[in-house]
Amino acid sequence: MNQIYETLCGICGAGHVLAQEPMSRHTTFRTGGPADVLVQPEADQIGAVLEACRRAQIPWTVIGNGSNLLVGDGGIRGVVLEIGKQMSDIVIEGTTVTAGAGAMLSSIASRAAAAELTGMEFASGIPGSLGGAVVMNAGAYGGEMKDILQEVTVLTPEGALQTLSVEELDLSYRHSIIPEKGYLVTGAVLNLQPGKAEEIQAIMDDLKEKRVSKQPLEYPSAGSTFKRPEGYFAGKLIQDAGLCGFQVGGAQVSEKHCGFVINRDHATSADICQLMQQVSEIVYEKFGVRLEPEVKKIGEF
Repeated sequence: MNQIYETLCGICGAGHVLAQEPMSRHTTFRTGGPADVLVQPEADQIGAVLEACRRAQIPWTVIGNGSNLLVGDGGIRGVVLEIGKQMSDIVIEGTTVTAGAGAMLSSIASRAAAAELTGMEFASGIPGSLGGAVVMNAGAYGGEMKDILQEVTVLTPEGALQTLSVEELDLSYRHSIIPEKGYLVTGAVLNLQPGKAEEIQAIMDDLKEKRVSKQPLEYPSAGSTFKRPEGYFAGKLIQDAGLCGFQVGGAQVSEKHCGFVINRDHATSADICQLMQQVSEIVYEKFGVRLEPEVKKIGEF
């Protein structure tokens, strides 16, 4: 790994390449062991980073803000590409917003509101980056990324830049073709609508109040832990199963919102993983409904 570390330092600068970096610093669960090497590239450096990994036959993993990830306590072997503030430019022209994959949804929503553009309000409180939101068609409060996406720029596994229309992304509930194709999102274009600043801000303030009052924002988590089963609500099933406050180690089903698993007290990823498995099994035994994780597991468990 010393050789790839030196190579990546030459590409991105030593300040953006970290060896044995704890992933607990890069996930909203605040858990996860070390990545062999973590690199924070700019958009025009990604191709060279991936080519260096290919030549050295070293695996790579792409992350954004880490808001939907559970990284194993054993960490991640190979190279982790963190698409973050190095790729977070936001440009607004008319009703079109062009942003880098590392731009935070909250920042884009704030900029859009200031430009009197509506349509992004639902995403203003999602603690993720644009790239991750596109990959999983993130949504909240009745809105989804597919409602506002116009096109997405990706890097193919062969290293070519490609622009995909929203129709080509095959977006559905928490799904896109991006993971199965092995694409890496570099940026996206959003199509919003003209609005009134005070009305847009009022909607955002109302959604913020709902989040603060109903979600356990005071604890590390990855947001909604399970996907919504068809015809049900995951949080309601978990509550009805008597699992409110259920705990494994430092991980707990939130007493404020049962759809959230939280890092209550120095939880490990193993605690969280075991808790999720037990919750899923108990709900299935009681109601015959299988809860599927919305959180993505990566690394060594």
